[in-house]
Amino acid sequence: MASLTCALSNEVPDCPVVSPVSGQVYERRLIEKYVGEAGVDPINKEPLTIEQLIEVKCSPLVKPKPPSATSIPAILKSLQDEWDAVMLHSFTLRQQLQTARQELSHALYQHDAACRVIARLNKEVTAAREALATLKPQAGAGTPMLHTPSHAPPTPGHDQASAVAAGGAGTQEASGMTGDIVEKLQEKATVLTQERKRRGKTVPEDLCTAEKIKEFVTQSSHPGLHSASVPGILAVDISPADTAKILTGGADKNATVFNKDLEQVVAVLKGHTKKVNRVVFHPTEDIVITGSHDSTVRVWNVPNATSTSVLRLHDGPVTGLSLHATGDYVLTTSTDQHWAFSDIRTGRLVSRVTDSSAPVALTCAQFHPDGLIFGTGTADAQIKIWDLKEQSNVANFPGHTGQISALSFSENGYYLATAADDSCVKLWDLRKLKNFKTLQLEDGYEVRDLCFDSSGTYLAVAGSDVRVYLCKQWNELKVMNDHTAMATGVRFGENSQYIASTSMDRTLKIYGAQ
Repeated sequence: MASLTCALSNEVPDCPVVSPVSGQVYERRLIEKYVGEAGVDPINKEPLTIEQLIEVKCSPLVKPKPPSATSIPAILKSLQDEWDAVMLHSFTLRQQLQTARQELSHALYQHDAACRVIARLNKEVTAAREALATLKPQAGAGTPMLHTPSHAPPTPGHDQASAVAAGGAGTQEASGMTGDIVEKLQEKATVLTQERKRRGKTVPEDLCTAEKIKEFVTQSSHPGLHSASVPGILAVDISPADTAKILTGGADKNATVFNKDLEQVVAVLKGHTKKVNRVVFHPTEDIVITGSHDSTVRVWNVPNATSTSVLRLHDGPVTGLSLHATGDYVLTTSTDQHWAFSDIRTGRLVSRVTDSSAPVALTCAQFHPDGLIFGTGTADAQIKIWDLKEQSNVANFPGHTGQISALSFSENGYYLATAADDSCVKLWDLRKLKNFKTLQLEDGYEVRDLCFDSSGTYLAVAGSDVRVYLCKQWNELKVMNDHTAMATGVRFGENSQYIASTSMDRTLKIYGAQ
């Protein structure tokens, strides 16, 4: 008897019975109650009737006579009945808990499988879109790129010219990297390389010395170039042809050309619908190119302050802008993960490429001085070097943390300076493809712009302040902290005789010798 245990109450039964369905032993009164309510075996849920129960023969127990309702045995009997009911309820709850656990486990498994399928499909859709976007320029897919300025007079001649230039506005086809373009790029690179070899290591005679730069002071500050209602100048460039002319791009959606010698605004370039965050001067002509958060790149004629063409190259804000040494092509990057190479003379897109192996938003870009390679910065702290002719990624420089905020190639063609959200400037040797120097700045220092001078002798850093370093020794020459807010851009004047910087404090500052 002691070896028999009720499967419901886990106690020795007074009147044991066996279920032929599950083979389990039960207390008769418990199993009869359960079968009367559920009609199934409590263990395996198979149908079961009271008649099917098999009584187990054991030593007879002497049952007491039925007590009266007021006797102690009656109270014990009622307590026993209550205990039996609690045991049945507890058993039912345990079974329901086990069933709920199994159902939850199954539901979680299905949810995890569904999430994996959705993630895989999203990845495949993204890859397909990128492949399509990459193939479009090569396949000659129509991409409207050039839009004539809305303020041009609506004359028949102008309309015809617009239709020709824009390829019918909706039918223009990307030309792709043709043999003529490659030959033109190669010829320019050969000429620039020969000129660099001819110069050797000599520096210009009129180059400002390191001792003079140490004595630089703020010569002038110009707060009125952009709107005060939307403060902030986001970009700056200096005209190589006339270094008195300084170009700025502002949060007020305008670009401004300023003559520092005359202290006069030459032109205000209006047309962008969002802030202008990238600007560049043409090296030989009175033309400027601007990039904006409105996803467009505009080419401007400075004398009449008009936009000659609008290049719609990206699906997101333009984050990088660099003019090729030929003066005919422009490189742009965007948060849409693509870089674009375009002809500013015709307004045509030549190529639009993304890194399909690791698609990520691009944050800045610049051509190498020879123009056959260029660098881009990414939002995931990578520096990518690209071969322009092959349109392929040829090298990567890891090491930063945070998104890349600025990069600049030295005129000697050997050095690349980069900065990110990690309070340092890294110098890379393009011959050895490695980081050979890191300029560690103060904790929390933000770098917004980098610029080598035209001789490759000095490196300027703009961010929490404006700093100038002497190349090769990489020692700090001068710190200029006159801006009252974050410095956003810095450029060297001719032979580094002056330095221009812009800031979120809405000022353009000119630094030079006393």
